[in-house]
Amino acid sequence: MKKMNEFGKPFSSYENQMPRGWVWDDTRAFLAVARQGTLSGAAAELHLGIATLSRRIERLEKALKLPLFVRQQSGYQLTEEGAGLIEKAEALEAAAAAFSSEGALATQLSGRVRLATAENLATSLILPALPQFYAQYPGITLELVTDITTVNLHRRDADLALRMVKPERGNVTLRRLGSLGFGLYASPGYVAQREVHHDAGNYDSDAFITWGEMQAHLPAAQWVERVLQGQEPALTTTSLATQLAAAKAGLGIAVLPHFLALEAGLVCVAADIGVDQPIYLVIQTDLTQSGRTRAVADFLTELVASNRKRLSG
Repeated sequence: MKKMNEFGKPFSSYENQMPRGWVWDDTRAFLAVARQGTLSGAAAELHLGIATLSRRIERLEKALKLPLFVRQQSGYQLTEEGAGLIEKAEALEAAAAAFSSEGALATQLSGRVRLATAENLATSLILPALPQFYAQYPGITLELVTDITTVNLHRRDADLALRMVKPERGNVTLRRLGSLGFGLYASPGYVAQREVHHDAGNYDSDAFITWGEMQAHLPAAQWVERVLQGQEPALTTTSLATQLAAAKAGLGIAVLPHFLALEAGLVCVAADIGVDQPIYLVIQTDLTQSGRTRAVADFLTELVASNRKRLSG
């Protein structure tokens, strides 16, 4: 997904229009000379040597393939081409100032933000990306809550959440960011053994790893229950990590997120079983204008977007 600038154009389109060899500092030099009218005045303004300033002007003229100034004994006078670029150069100057201001604001944001999410998203998606977030926002402390069955944004147990269940009530703002894809997975050894005895789509003789009674409401648990038709599973657990480990140990097959199962070296028995889940970003409405909360929300939005294919499978 291309990032857009304030004029609705992708940044890459501007990159393609930039002349080869163009350097922002050369545009600053151009504006200073245009405003001061002399190299000495502009050099004093920029705290540069006259020779350095002169080289920057020459480099910019070479990059643009345009003469920007008429050199005279009395000073530097803009050419017609140079005068035509003043407004554009000032727009770049304003954009650079805004960019610097946003960067300074990012370093000033501070405080604690409590994020509730599923353990699999926390350990495999969010935590690996946190160093980059902290480098940008060193003043923000993130409190990560993975026991989301007990977290309720309506009770203010968390400031925001990345979850697969759409909240039915509460003063919250939500946005769907993507989907988490699920499939049926088992170890290579288990799959090699079952291929001798099983037809495609027939699970009658399979050993299943599934959720315990407390998680019976989950789509994955309900799918396994329909397939078992009253038969006992081989193993029930209360965490996805345990199911993953059990499948790797060859204890049976389990309904697992594609990205976790494939990265664990498991084999897909069935890729589309109809239990994919949406990923929602949920924020307490009165915190949507909080700078630090928005920073975390933007981080999560970009993180899911950049991993969309990996997550959906």
